[in-house]
Amino acid sequence: MRLRALPAAAALAALFGPMVLAAPASADSSRALSVFGVNDVLVDAVHQHVFISDAYNSQIVVTDLTGKVVETLTDLAQVADLELSPDSGTLYAALPDADKIVAIDTGQLTRTAEYPTGDGTAPSRVVHADGRLWFGYGDQWDSGLGEVDLTAETPTVTLDLAAGHDFAGPPMLYADPDNPGTLLALDARISSGPIIVYDISSGTPAIRVSAEKGGSYNDAALTPDGRNVIVAGPGGRALTEYRLSDLSEVRTFPTASAPETVSVAPDGTVAATVLDDGNVGDTYVFGTDPDRPASVRNLSREWMPRGGHSASWSADGSKLFVLTGYNNAMQFQVVDAPRAYASTLTADAPAKATRAASLTVKGRLTANLALPAGTPLQVTRTDLESPNGKSLGTKYLGADGAYSFTDTPPAGGKVKYTVTYAGDTRHTAATATDTVDVSRATPTLTLNNDGKEYDYAQSVTFTAHLGTTYKNRTVEIWANPYGADKPDKLVKSGTVNSSGNLSVTLALTRKTALTAKFAGDGRYAPKTAASTVGARVKVSTTLGGSYKSQYTWSHTYYYFHQSKDPVVTTTMTPYPDRKQYLRIQIYAEGGWEATAEDFFKLDSAGRSVVTLTGTPPTGRRFRVRSAYLSGSGDGVNTTTYGAWKYFTFTR
Repeated sequence: MRLRALPAAAALAALFGPMVLAAPASADSSRALSVFGVNDVLVDAVHQHVFISDAYNSQIVVTDLTGKVVETLTDLAQVADLELSPDSGTLYAALPDADKIVAIDTGQLTRTAEYPTGDGTAPSRVVHADGRLWFGYGDQWDSGLGEVDLTAETPTVTLDLAAGHDFAGPPMLYADPDNPGTLLALDARISSGPIIVYDISSGTPAIRVSAEKGGSYNDAALTPDGRNVIVAGPGGRALTEYRLSDLSEVRTFPTASAPETVSVAPDGTVAATVLDDGNVGDTYVFGTDPDRPASVRNLSREWMPRGGHSASWSADGSKLFVLTGYNNAMQFQVVDAPRAYASTLTADAPAKATRAASLTVKGRLTANLALPAGTPLQVTRTDLESPNGKSLGTKYLGADGAYSFTDTPPAGGKVKYTVTYAGDTRHTAATATDTVDVSRATPTLTLNNDGKEYDYAQSVTFTAHLGTTYKNRTVEIWANPYGADKPDKLVKSGTVNSSGNLSVTLALTRKTALTAKFAGDGRYAPKTAASTVGARVKVSTTLGGSYKSQYTWSHTYYYFHQSKDPVVTTTMTPYPDRKQYLRIQIYAEGGWEATAEDFFKLDSAGRSVVTLTGTPPTGRRFRVRSAYLSGSGDGVNTTTYGAWKYFTFTR
């Protein structure tokens, strides 16, 4: 009931199979798939489609052979088992919640027929054999075997065809056109695990042979001639092949944990997925030679899907399709060379090393089918001197798959060693890398003017000086003015002059953090140097309302009538939320003493007007000054004090 290639496809597989086996392993692929769970996976070789039944979402997801969704068939109540007609023209799907089997045209992907199986029958397994659909139905001990006779003018449904066997659950059914007249049923819901082989050549099933094999089977698949069966069991613990003629054991397939799915390629190669509770390998491929070990891959870090058939071969047996994951987070995995043994390659280099000194890289190349000593490996070193990689030639495996080699890195910094095994007719390619932090000398790099302050918009020349290096003589100078609205900006980049200097001139309007950067080279490490400079604001203060001015007491004084309130107007370089600090002092006892001080917010043009009120004493000397205090409202400039303005009052 699983993948069956058409006779022509089987012939092509027989013709081209050896070419596939002889080709080096190619890259596998994976595609995310929004499917909650998997009940069955079926490959349509004619239309190049994969059908995936998702009972939780009551849908069949149709993909191409890469896992790309091409259609979603919905309203299929808890769709379970799937089956293709011998000509691949019709897909049959068992719908337990709808008590029926539906037929779907595989070319148009539309529903063409429905076959009700009776109220409460809940058909969950279906297989096509000898012109009939055979189905397993029911629940627990109220289960049985039924058929839909497709050869009749009006297809008819018949139940209770178990021929005396009392099924513990809906039987798992298998048939093969190469072995006509034979129907296989697995009673999977009971620990004794009866296997029943029916003779259906008369149209009415008769038990040909049966045996208890310690079942609780998860899955099963017929061999290409339809005369043997491989079951994932008994008890979910083994993968075993039985001959249908007498149910004698033919072969066992060892797996590290419980097998969940089994699928057989046209050439007899067996693929199985396992529970993999130890996360050591979830997909096994067994060749026809029982003396050869399995090829094992670890496709998923999660447990494999349970309770359904989640892996199938392509029609020609060259690829294996495996669904991994669960709960709408599944992956459609394509194994491109499933018969090839998966190679595992490691590379181990020291974490740190000294430039121009020898270091050792070692590792191991392993596979289930061991690789011989002398197997070639290609090694590449990537560093600052060879950013595209430099071949270090061919190295060879020693005993037990181990290898090692020495190298003297000419450049410092991050040095990556890449070891590559090209693969062969039996093994997949593999690559491993490791990175060494190789030492470099520390160069000298300085940037002048650190800590200095300058007037607003003053042009200042900054000079970076770079000492001895190997090849790189390029320096960058970056300027980052204070304030979130001014990002860090590259203001100069170039090769230093013969004295090792690179200069840039900037007009400073804000405090600015400058950084000189040297990117390093093969022998000298990267280096930065910082310089932070201040930029003052423009600030002016005027006094309005005086009736005269006169130079006296060593300053120009503005005279106000006692009845006139002086108006102090401050103009300052504007910035959002900026404040000015206004301070008034009086001369007393030979010195200036503060009488009033406060902060006043500037408008968007940087202007502030303050009126001095009250009844001041006459004949006394006063002075006023505006200032910008960095951090009072903003911090983008350096604290700047304006000039004092002097005044006095008369009657």
